[in-house]
Amino acid sequence: MNRDSYDSMLAAVRAFHEKHDFKGRGGEEMTYRLALMAEELGEIAECVTKGKGTENLAEEVADLYILLLGTAIAAGFDLKQAFWDKMAKLESRTGRMVNGRIRVSEFRE
Repeated sequence: MNRDSYDSMLAAVRAFHEKHDFKGRGGEEMTYRLALMAEELGEIAECVTKGKGTENLAEEVADLYILLLGTAIAAGFDLKQAFWDKMAKLESRTGRMVNGRIRVSEFRE
């Protein structure tokens, strides 16, 4: 299996969960995972707002990605399929400038 493939990354996170018994020790509880993701978003925001550099930003985004993969494992859904389903929805939407920046949304009037 290609080390850089989604399936390899998912398998690595699954092995990490099993190694540390996340399922049996509370690591797959959704409220806990949400708090961890919020913490990582805060660290990403700090990298951006305090100019901590691309290397630090990449590490924090990788942490969030690992948490997202782990959340898919814990909740039992196929993140790859969810990604493609959402991309299909997004591609059907139009973009609009909002406060000087592009926004692609459903734009409920």
